[in-house]
Amino acid sequence: MDKFLVVTNRQKDPAFVCTNRIRGYLERHGKLCIVEAGDVNELKIPEGTECVIVLGGDGTLLRAARCAADARVPLIGVNLGTLGYLAEMDSDDPEGALAQLIRNDFTREKRMMLSGRIIRTAGSGKAEMDSLKMLCGKGERTKEAEVGQSDCALNDIAITRKGSLQIIVFHIFVNGQLLYTCHADGILVATPTGSTGYNLSAGGPIVEPHAELILLTPICPHSMNSRTIVLSAEDEVVIEIGENKKKADQEMEACFDGSVKMTMRTGDKMEIRRAEKVTEMLKLRQDSFVEVLHRKMDAE
Repeated sequence: MDKFLVVTNRQKDPAFVCTNRIRGYLERHGKLCIVEAGDVNELKIPEGTECVIVLGGDGTLLRAARCAADARVPLIGVNLGTLGYLAEMDSDDPEGALAQLIRNDFTREKRMMLSGRIIRTAGSGKAEMDSLKMLCGKGERTKEAEVGQSDCALNDIAITRKGSLQIIVFHIFVNGQLLYTCHADGILVATPTGSTGYNLSAGGPIVEPHAELILLTPICPHSMNSRTIVLSAEDEVVIEIGENKKKADQEMEACFDGSVKMTMRTGDKMEIRRAEKVTEMLKLRQDSFVEVLHRKMDAE
């Protein structure tokens, strides 16, 4: 590899100590190194970049991964956060890892991503929905639903309440069939890569990151028997926001990888499926997933 982009979280490396150390090593070995320390959400990857090195925590790497997947460029993380499940390089001694990158001594891992899009029911909101129901009762056709915003996520897509503390009713459909109705504070759809993130905090299982499946985990469910449901990577999940007992119009937030946020309302649907693009991550160590998991859990 000869051309690198170093993406730095300035809050994690304010004096650019680690950043300059990495850039200096690469330039001393005749490599081109560009440093980007701006807003990761607006990251632009220069043409010809062969590797993106991300300095920060898992959140920084997730935001950079979205752009790297679009550009089809592999990335690797340098942990400047806490646990750093996604990071591969040690900030205390990056030179050994950089030497491996230079001599192409690594393996490539392709991680599946999720694609989600909002389908806004015509007239989302209680008053307009009531009006639509009246029209249906008179035999008139309602307006067709319109497709709203869409995005992709490497870790997860979370739909949670916004504003007042109210229970949300989620109607969960899989491949066009109603799976179940869940009353909860939120619902989380995660990839194997995201199993160690919000999914884990919500009581979901840890999954080997190379697996290809979809995790459906309720967030603070108001039920004694709500558990994570594991689905095939080829399944299509549709989450519809239902009316609560008060039949009040509710507003909630759909969040992709903890960064991109979209507003949803009662009646809206989120359609989630496996994304066509993938995130390619570079692996330097030969440790098994169990060894990595043991090391991270020991550090807690």
